[in-house]
Amino acid sequence: MNKEANYSNNPLTGVGLKTLLTEIVGHYGFEILYAYLNINCFKNNPSIESSIKFLKKTDWAREKVEVFYLYEYKNLPKASSEQFSLPPRDRIIPDDQVPGKPAELSLEDAERLHENRAKKSASRRDGSRTNRRFDSHRKGSSNKQNDNQLRNDDTDSSDSSDTTNVDDSSPWANWKKPKQ
Repeated sequence: MNKEANYSNNPLTGVGLKTLLTEIVGHYGFEILYAYLNINCFKNNPSIESSIKFLKKTDWAREKVEVFYLYEYKNLPKASSEQFSLPPRDRIIPDDQVPGKPAELSLEDAERLHENRAKKSASRRDGSRTNRRFDSHRKGSSNKQNDNQLRNDDTDSSDSSDTTNVDDSSPWANWKKPKQ
């Protein structure tokens, strides 16, 4: 029963998708929603009806809009890590957290947010590429040696006359049939 009481504190409880969308579109407009959420139903011929149709079919987009509703429109503090992994409608909002005034959002802030996300994404991507290149370069020679050893072991157990004519410089050498 305690969980039911906490669920009732969730601003999404009892709020339908149409009501939710009408509230945030009425306050922010489709342009701000697209700028912050990057969902095309808010950009291309946006309407409440078409957006609802899309959001009902697309769980990830609906959850993104619900998160926006909770943490931008209702201005609740960010969810804890364990609550963050739950869908927004299943989150338990502590009793001491009450919805506040909607956050003031602008297109300039949205642009800054996109730039910061792009930088963070690029640094993660570059870091992981660098690490992969470094790891493959460092491990590459020993892996090639191990692979060559395995190939040699395999050819020793089979008829060695089949592989003698295969050119090892070709990446498809093991897949090509030898010319006879």
